[in-house]
Amino acid sequence: MKAEVTVLLVMCFCTITTAFDPTVPEVLRGLLKTIRHPLQLSIVGCWEESTRKQFFGVFKESYLTLYTDDHISQLPEDINRHQIFMVVDLSCPNSIELLESVGKWLYIKYRWLILWSAFLNDDPPDEDTQMQFYVQSLADLPVLVSSEVFLFIKRGTDHFLINQIYKTGVSSSLVVELFGTWINGSLIDERNLAVTSTRRLNLRGHTLRASMVVTNPETLHHLTDYKDKHIDTITKVNHVLTNHLIEYLGAHVNYSVVSSWGYYNTSTKRWDGMIGELSHRTADLGASPLFFTVDRIAVIEYIAMTSATRSKFIFRSPKLSYTENVFLLPFDDIVWLCIGAVVLLASGLLLITAMAETHLSSVRKHSRDPSILQPTFRDTLLMIYGATCQQGSSSLPRSFSARTITLIAFTVLMFLYGCYSANIVALLQSPSTKIRTLEDLLASRLKFGVHDTVFNRHYFSHATESTRQAIYERKIRQPSGSENFVTLEQGIDQIRRGLYAFHVEQGVGYKVISETYQEDEKCGLQEIQYLQVIDPYYAIQKDSAYKEHVKIGLFRLNEHGIQYRENSNLYTKKPKCTGGGGRFVPVSLVDTEPAILVIVWGAGLSAVIFVAEMIFVKIMNRYHDWRPFRPVSQLAYVN
Repeated sequence: MKAEVTVLLVMCFCTITTAFDPTVPEVLRGLLKTIRHPLQLSIVGCWEESTRKQFFGVFKESYLTLYTDDHISQLPEDINRHQIFMVVDLSCPNSIELLESVGKWLYIKYRWLILWSAFLNDDPPDEDTQMQFYVQSLADLPVLVSSEVFLFIKRGTDHFLINQIYKTGVSSSLVVELFGTWINGSLIDERNLAVTSTRRLNLRGHTLRASMVVTNPETLHHLTDYKDKHIDTITKVNHVLTNHLIEYLGAHVNYSVVSSWGYYNTSTKRWDGMIGELSHRTADLGASPLFFTVDRIAVIEYIAMTSATRSKFIFRSPKLSYTENVFLLPFDDIVWLCIGAVVLLASGLLLITAMAETHLSSVRKHSRDPSILQPTFRDTLLMIYGATCQQGSSSLPRSFSARTITLIAFTVLMFLYGCYSANIVALLQSPSTKIRTLEDLLASRLKFGVHDTVFNRHYFSHATESTRQAIYERKIRQPSGSENFVTLEQGIDQIRRGLYAFHVEQGVGYKVISETYQEDEKCGLQEIQYLQVIDPYYAIQKDSAYKEHVKIGLFRLNEHGIQYRENSNLYTKKPKCTGGGGRFVPVSLVDTEPAILVIVWGAGLSAVIFVAEMIFVKIMNRYHDWRPFRPVSQLAYVN
């Protein structure tokens, strides 16, 4: 815009002496009241003093009025450009050059009144001559379909026609439409629809250019027949919607095919792919939707969400034993504490009863009998622990009270053991629901794969968030330099085998899963989103004259259910689990890992203790006449 303003700075407007019909300011005021939006009136003219006073006298109380002539300093510009109404007199020198210099502001933001002061006097030519002059003068200007350009045609005293002109395309001919009629001091609104974009929805056969992303050449042969729906699905959906949009707008379309959505090339400092065609204005529409990212906002215009799809990591829930120690899960923490309290309480009571037995003479003479429970906490605790594991004990108490305690402890622990064993069997067949976030997925033992597409390679390699960057560096990139980007069929097959997370577009992945998996294999499917983007949006050129037309058309397609129908026909939803929850899964080493670790650590600990005991005995035998054990022959019962 700076360059455009510079052009205006060198223009010179010479004062003209032709007097206006004094009704012209009133006609303009009636027009401004009808359209209601403008708050500021800016006049670029070369009028004599009396004409200026006419305008200021009419508008000074209602509008902020600016007049620029040969002292022009800048084209009025602020954040409220849509509230500015510009008046340009073609009678002034260089006025056509001024209109050419403003470029896109002719059809966005500003509203314009273009007049020829010589036609507004007391003796104007006929209206056809006036209209022909305007058409010839403005034929080369970009007065596109979104423009708000008004013309005053004088018919006679106190009788004016207010026309609007526009083009459906840069090279199209001007279309003239009647806005209103000023007669006898009042303006009659002749519009059939007040909203300009709705009134001009019919583009009169104008050809729009659409850019379309195709990653597989076969897609061009199956854009509308719903064959191979899992290939370039997002393009097929929006190709059909674009065709419906073009039909709704009464236009034609020419498609250009590119291989990528478009990314910024730092070496060339240009956008490539579909965004490149939109930003370089070689395409009007982006027939393949784009993800909403900050860096793209400056070069394209997002219009509407047309495809409700997202790319996510899809994986089958691993067994619970892959994420939890199933041997600790059957009981709540309070139950475990209660079991420990029962073991300690039973051991303590048995110790008390065993110690009481030693004071009885009938029992004391049998104190060396190995089948009799000895009054030590070690022996009683070992006995109750054996009861907990349903293993019994080699020594038993002889008194009735001690045996009662033992019986009750065995009974209670038997029920707990049954509950524990049954729960373990169920848990070994249960899927895990612990993997819910990207952090959980990164910390899991699952292998990773990514569908080999252009946008997946871009987003994974350019990830900056710590977790996502770690996923790429640790799970996707290999030390050899290769990357886990695989075909769709390979990734879906790896999901079936388990312990594999595959990043793929949801509808595409579920389509293959629905066709290839057994019913029970469709159970336990989970998904986690990786890309930090919302659903893709339909995009067009920045500052496009067709923005409102495309927006209205896409919203109509959505309201009438056409968008939903096409998405349902081409996208497959997550399959329902109808296989009864899954097949029986055999127990593997991973499931029994905690138990095996107990055996290994127990065996190792016992071996260490055994070796320590042997070393201790040898040391004591060498330096002392010490015998820890008496020969069996020397054992005798104490009377």
